[in-house]
Amino acid sequence: MYITRNHPHHLVLILHIFLHRVVEIMRRDAVKDTAKNPNAVYARLLVNQVDRKLVKQTVMTSVYGVTYIGAREQIKRRLKERNILPDDMQMFGASCYAAKITLTALGEMFKAARSIMSWLGDCAKVIASDNLPVRWTTPLGLPVVQPYRQLGRHLIKTSLQVLTLQRETDKVMMKRQRTAFPPNFVHSLDGSHMMMTAVACKKAGLNFAGVHDSYWTHACDVEKMNRILREKFVELYDAPILENVSIVQIFGKP
Repeated sequence: MYITRNHPHHLVLILHIFLHRVVEIMRRDAVKDTAKNPNAVYARLLVNQVDRKLVKQTVMTSVYGVTYIGAREQIKRRLKERNILPDDMQMFGASCYAAKITLTALGEMFKAARSIMSWLGDCAKVIASDNLPVRWTTPLGLPVVQPYRQLGRHLIKTSLQVLTLQRETDKVMMKRQRTAFPPNFVHSLDGSHMMMTAVACKKAGLNFAGVHDSYWTHACDVEKMNRILREKFVELYDAPILENVSIVQIFGKP
């Protein structure tokens, strides 16, 4: 079996340019007066630690709308593996600083993508404010509904004890609806592309297996599969993807 990742082939170049920008910001902060800018301490500690492994996960998940807290935890795990900051408070502060700089650099480099993610989150917030779950239909016609609702407590008294059960209520979780929509929407597009590729491969007589964005086939069919997955990628995004999730269409009013 041959495995291909459906990520841009210029990812290495993107990371190289991105790392250069992160280091540039940290070097600028490192020369500042620590009395006036406490982040200068973290900049000096981290400027020589910036590499692909430190920021790759955050860069890859940025297209799914990774939050500041998510980025902080991702970077914190990488720093813990290096065991360069034994003090927990220092580790937390360094992780916060690195996450902030990483997201700043991402915002500078991928303004359009982050703008779309922000818009999707805003749409979800408006929808959830009417106590409605976010729902959309994928390009293949699959209806999707986010099931996130607030939990309510129910007490059940028995002869032995009182049990507390949690059940979903009719009220949606506004924050979860908002933060989950951008990554869930992108995942639904990933799934649509995989299914389109799988169907086309079957029609072409190719064996196909896939997990998310990892596509597999026999080595002798690699070139055919590569051509098919690219054709289907173009076909998918020839459609007005964002227009089809217009909030006007959901509510029927501006």
